[in-house]
Amino acid sequence: MLTVMKGWGQRYFSNPQVVLLLILLAGGLVLVLSMGNVLAPVIASIVIAYLLQWIANFLISCKIPRLAAMLVVYGAFLGIFLSAIFILWPIFWDQLLRLFEEFPSMVTSFQHYLYLLPEKFPEYLTKETIDGWVASFLTQLKTSGKTLFAVSLSSLPSVLAVIVYLVLVPIMVFFFLKDYRKIIHWFAQYLPQDRQLLSVVGKEVHKQIGNYIRGKGAEVIIVGLSTYLVFYLCNMRYATLLAVLVGISVLIPYIGAVVVTIPVILVAFFQWGFEQQFIYTLIAYGIVQTLDGAVLVPLLFSGAVNLHPLAIIVAILVFGGWWGFWGVFFAIPLAILIKAILESWPHTATAP
Repeated sequence: MLTVMKGWGQRYFSNPQVVLLLILLAGGLVLVLSMGNVLAPVIASIVIAYLLQWIANFLISCKIPRLAAMLVVYGAFLGIFLSAIFILWPIFWDQLLRLFEEFPSMVTSFQHYLYLLPEKFPEYLTKETIDGWVASFLTQLKTSGKTLFAVSLSSLPSVLAVIVYLVLVPIMVFFFLKDYRKIIHWFAQYLPQDRQLLSVVGKEVHKQIGNYIRGKGAEVIIVGLSTYLVFYLCNMRYATLLAVLVGISVLIPYIGAVVVTIPVILVAFFQWGFEQQFIYTLIAYGIVQTLDGAVLVPLLFSGAVNLHPLAIIVAILVFGGWWGFWGVFFAIPLAILIKAILESWPHTATAP
C-alpha cells in the first residue's frame, strides 16, 4: 500500500510547478473561505472589469485609442450603474414591498383552490391539513418579512457598509480596468520564473471564465429585458421586479429557473385566476425560458464552457454550502477553474 501511495505521489506531485499550483490554490481557498464576505466587492469589481476589458479590447481593435476606449467603456458602465441605483432600484424595492404586503392575500386566494383537493382525494387530504399548511407558510412568511425589512439602529452598520461598497466598486473597477497589466506584472514578479504549468492553467481559465462571464452577462440582460417586455405586454403586475429576478436567476443554472418561476405563477394567478390571460402569460414566459435554454445558451457559449449538468449541480451544492450566497453565485467559475486544473495536470512525473 505504501509503495502504491509513494508511486502515485511521485507521479503527480514530484513536479515543483505542481507544488506551486497547489500552494496558490490552497492559499486562495483559505482566503476566500475566511474573508469571502469582506472580499466580495473586490471580486465583483474584478468580474465587472473583466467584462468591460473585453468590450474595450473590441473598441481598440476598431482603431480607437486605448485611453479613449477605456473611458468610453467605463463611462457607459458608470451610467448604467448609477441608473440602476437611482432609477431601477427604487422601482424594484417599491414593487418588492407591495408584493410582500399582498403575498398573504395571494396565498389565501390560492387556498380556496386547494380546498377542491380534499373533495377529489378525501382519503389523502383534509381541509384541516390544508389550513395547517397555509398557516405554517404564512407564519414563516411573516417571520421572513420582519427579518428582511426591519431596518433599525442595529442594522445601521450593514446599511453603511452597502453604501461604502456602492462607492468603492466603481472606483475599484476603474483601476482594475486601467492598470490590469501593472497588477498582473506586480503579482507575477513574486512567482518563480519556471511556471509553465501555471501559465497553461491560467490561459485555459482565462479563456473559459472569460467566455462564461461574457456569455452570462449577455444572457442576464437579454433574458431580463425579454421577460420584462412579455410581462409588460401582458399587463402583468410587478413586471420590473419579476423581470429582474428572472434575469438574475440565469446565474444559477436549473435551480434558479425553478425557484423564480414560483413567484411568477403566484402573481399571475392572483391577478387573473384560471383565466385565459393567466394561461397566455405562462405560455409566453415558458417560451422565453425555452428560447433561453435551447437557442440563447448554445449561441452565447458555443460549447466553450463544457461542464456536465451533474457537475454544475454538485458545484452549486458544494460551494453554496461552503460560502453561502457567494458560493452559489460563483459556483460555475470555480467549477471551470477545477476543470481547467484537472485537464492541465501532468499525468507523468517530470524532472525538476
